[in-house]
Amino acid sequence: MDLFAEKPTVKEKELPLAVRMRPANLNDFIGQEHILGKGKLLRRCIEADRINSLILYGPPGIGKTSLAWCIAHITKAHYVSLNATTSNVEELRRVIAAAKQRRANTQQKTILFIDEIHRFNKAQQDVLLPDIEEGIPILIGATVHNPCFSLTAALLSRSLVCELKALKEKEIIVILESALKDRSRGLGELRVKADKKALVFLAKTSEGDARRALNALEVGALTTSSSKEGAICFSLEVAQESIQKKAVRYDKDEDAHYDTASAFIKSMRGSDPDAAIYWLAKMLYAGEDPRFIARRICILAAEDVGNADPLALVLANAALQIAEFVGMPEARIPLAQACIYVSCAPKSNASYLAIEKAGKDVEEKRTQEVPGHLKDASYSGADTLGHGKGYKYAHDYEGHYVKQKYTGRKVKYYEPTGIGYEAKIRQRMENLHKESADKGLTK
Repeated sequence: MDLFAEKPTVKEKELPLAVRMRPANLNDFIGQEHILGKGKLLRRCIEADRINSLILYGPPGIGKTSLAWCIAHITKAHYVSLNATTSNVEELRRVIAAAKQRRANTQQKTILFIDEIHRFNKAQQDVLLPDIEEGIPILIGATVHNPCFSLTAALLSRSLVCELKALKEKEIIVILESALKDRSRGLGELRVKADKKALVFLAKTSEGDARRALNALEVGALTTSSSKEGAICFSLEVAQESIQKKAVRYDKDEDAHYDTASAFIKSMRGSDPDAAIYWLAKMLYAGEDPRFIARRICILAAEDVGNADPLALVLANAALQIAEFVGMPEARIPLAQACIYVSCAPKSNASYLAIEKAGKDVEEKRTQEVPGHLKDASYSGADTLGHGKGYKYAHDYEGHYVKQKYTGRKVKYYEPTGIGYEAKIRQRMENLHKESADKGLTK
């Protein structure tokens, strides 16, 4: 089977490394365990040769094209590849007609892979519908956009839709190491000695894109002179040049990671937005997960800003949700907004101190029983036990407040400061207590 039969013949060694290293079977496919792991639906469909139409979506360089190629190889189907940016209805009709003729003459299936399928308009998508419903050809579409928003409902209803995830750093390192060892398809014959730090750097800076990492590895290996022993040294410096990005000292499991995160948090706590933004920029440049950064901002908004500005936590949480929804590089904008807002907000750790004190009491002192008038009285027989008896419903009283016991013994944990919105909270609590005292109510 010639997978490039409908394209001009190209010597395999002249193809990009990322193309040459495409896996021929699922056992060699790296990543996407959530859909290709043993027993997963897509893997079962491929192995049983029961795919009629498939839509793959996810970021670039994660294996969408490779998976389509792999499926064609496994199922021994004829493989035709189109790109929606340059294709048209006339070409689609030719491919479909050829697929029907091939099936009639040789019983061989045809896989039609359409890259960037989201660029097809409704009319172009509709051309595919009657034939892919019959499985002639078998459509595999690839897109970086959510197909629910970019493809027609009719096409989606006829397709199995699978989301592919950005590759993990360790998965990209496996792919790079495989390319270095492979003598027939990879760089094995070049005797490349790759520094471990260089591979880790490529894996980190490629941001889950295996194609980008392999392209950088190939460029670096082919443009670096051999040593006297005939080996090519692929160092960290070569990796930086190959991918055009400098290495920032920021190892996720070592001191630089924790030190930078610490500086980021302390800068926000210290109300220095410029310093906080710098550490944020460093973490993002080094490839830190934006969700990790957003979580740090959320924690600080609750712990160090608290009720001095309740909006800080709302904004921080919004940044977290947006970061997960849009991803990088756009996620850096809401992260920066939340970082600056939290840095400039008035500070209070009163809520944090309150839960710390209460937690210590629960841990060290005798646990308090719920007072009888606060116990659940919603079930039959509760009144015979005295549950809920004497409870005062706050909304029945002036100002929607009434003094009564809410714990068995008197406790004091929350002490609002006079800063920001917390000053209003403090004033309100003082007024409530003063009014109760004036009325002669005791706790």
